[in-house]
Amino acid sequence: MKKIRIGQIGIGHNHGSAKFSAARKFPELFEIVGYAEENPRWIEKRGDFNCYAGVPRLSVDEIIERSDAVIVESDVWDLTKYAKMCIDAGKHIHMDKPASGTLEEYKDLLDTAKSKNLTVQLGYMYRYNPAVLECFERIRRGELGEIYSINAEMSTYHSEPYKKWLTNFGGGIMYILGSHLVDLIVYLLGEPKKITPFLKRTGLHGIDFEDNNLAVLEYDKALARIFVSSVEVNGFGRRQFMVSGSKGTVNIYPIERPTVLTFSNTEIADKTYEDRKITIPFDCDTTNGRYDSMMQDFYSYIVGEKKNPFTYEHDYLVQKVLDEIVGGVQIHSKNID
Repeated sequence: MKKIRIGQIGIGHNHGSAKFSAARKFPELFEIVGYAEENPRWIEKRGDFNCYAGVPRLSVDEIIERSDAVIVESDVWDLTKYAKMCIDAGKHIHMDKPASGTLEEYKDLLDTAKSKNLTVQLGYMYRYNPAVLECFERIRRGELGEIYSINAEMSTYHSEPYKKWLTNFGGGIMYILGSHLVDLIVYLLGEPKKITPFLKRTGLHGIDFEDNNLAVLEYDKALARIFVSSVEVNGFGRRQFMVSGSKGTVNIYPIERPTVLTFSNTEIADKTYEDRKITIPFDCDTTNGRYDSMMQDFYSYIVGEKKNPFTYEHDYLVQKVLDEIVGGVQIHSKNID
């Protein structure tokens, strides 16, 4: 089995340490080159994490030069910049989300990667959630019929430090968490005909940003609703992805810890005013293994064992829709504290 030499640029992204840990779980797939971080504040805050123990800290240029593939886990505002450096050097990338920079800069990154036949894998974790994959498969088999409705919720009751960090971003929590849901909706329904955002500021704890948000995506026959909040008590436990069509409904609720899917069709739900469904629980430990299958697929995409179902065009459309929801303003400031 061919090993891929892999390094990481940045440790500032909130998912960076978990991605690096996941890559280190598979020494038969990846030869770890090292990691790079240019901001001394991140070295102070995260440089002593166990996942980086015994791994050399190199410069960005050294990581790019010595690697076949790079995991880009910098501060969100630098993701596209570093990813483009890797692509220009002919390296495959796993890039965390959401993309930064202008749409034109991001499109240039994707177009260059496509022209060089380089793998670009975005860090949208629900692409690898087993219940979401089951939902996709049931849709492919025609079990839901024509899709009329998607309801997607991804909320949390965030700490005050995290909420202060979210003030960096246009759209606040919609930009950071809503992007996950845009990814799934666009994958299923494509580009919406109309987008209507409702970005609200509660001012809870004296922190002023868009922390209570709804977006409605309109299609010819379907409506998709995205709700994300930083102020919902037990919001994590209410994360949900529901898809309903002419023949059936899949509801994933909660999405993780635990992961539970229910399915109904016109035969199962034979009583109009009764809750009729089958329940499918999943043995899915996302506490420690959320990114394992993501890193395994990254390897498979690079060596040609699998084809990435999320195309360059899809990834661009996700960012285009997200930008329209948040008003095109991505970054207000660059404060890691």
